[in-house]
Amino acid sequence: MKMVKKFYELSTGNKIPSIGLGTWQSKPEEAYFAVKTALESGYRHIDTAAIYGNEKEVGQAIKDSGVPREEIFLTTKLWNDSHSYEGAKRAVAQSLENLGTDYFDLYLIHWPNPLAVRDHWEEANAETWRALEELYHDGTLKAIGVSNFLVHHLESLLKTAKVTPFVNQIRLAPGSTQPDVVAFCEAHDILLEAYSPFGTGKLFQNDQIKDIAKKYGKSVAQVALRWSLQHGFLPLPKSVHEDYIKANLEVFDFELTDEDVAVITNLTGVGEAPDPDNTNF
Repeated sequence: MKMVKKFYELSTGNKIPSIGLGTWQSKPEEAYFAVKTALESGYRHIDTAAIYGNEKEVGQAIKDSGVPREEIFLTTKLWNDSHSYEGAKRAVAQSLENLGTDYFDLYLIHWPNPLAVRDHWEEANAETWRALEELYHDGTLKAIGVSNFLVHHLESLLKTAKVTPFVNQIRLAPGSTQPDVVAFCEAHDILLEAYSPFGTGKLFQNDQIKDIAKKYGKSVAQVALRWSLQHGFLPLPKSVHEDYIKANLEVFDFELTDEDVAVITNLTGVGEAPDPDNTNF
């Protein structure tokens, strides 16, 4: 297992807090409350996306929190209707306006092979990435990366990329480990961010992980986050409840044994990762 860190260092040299607040499926008013609460509770890493429909509320929460913008690591993502050079430039500009900032700490291509470009996804990704590279070099984007990319998507992108993605944000959770993608990213110094680190919710009904959580005096969520950190992943737990938001940071005071990590890794029936080549959006 890897050493657990409170910050990871990207190959840019920039530091990224090792736990972030996810805002997927958070309604606008919920996202505002969650982000403001998280920042007041000590989070300094916030993750959103254009398609979530809550960028404006996330930006307002950041402003209202009183935490200086430069202390916050802010990520958003390009949606599937903007996979082109010009489309990516427009999308970044719109997200900057929505979030009330003049730069992003990390900007990701959300999906590698959406329906809109399925017949030419490799070319579309290459042109999109070229736009992001330009915005990276001019400082608008402090780091650039991808999301939901499998090995063949990454190999294709690297054929023309001048900047290797700094991050790949994928579904990583107990029972959903994507070992081939993990191995490829680790070999290319691409940080793995774990969205939906609790899987599809079935994890909370699993007796094995409930027993392990009881053993450590922790919640199932805290054990799942610790499992992610001990793998060197960066989990992005989503919650709109104040107590859970705070508790999700309380994972640095215990360590799972190798045996317990193995049990958690091999859980079954807790939800599989999506297939990005067969999405319907």
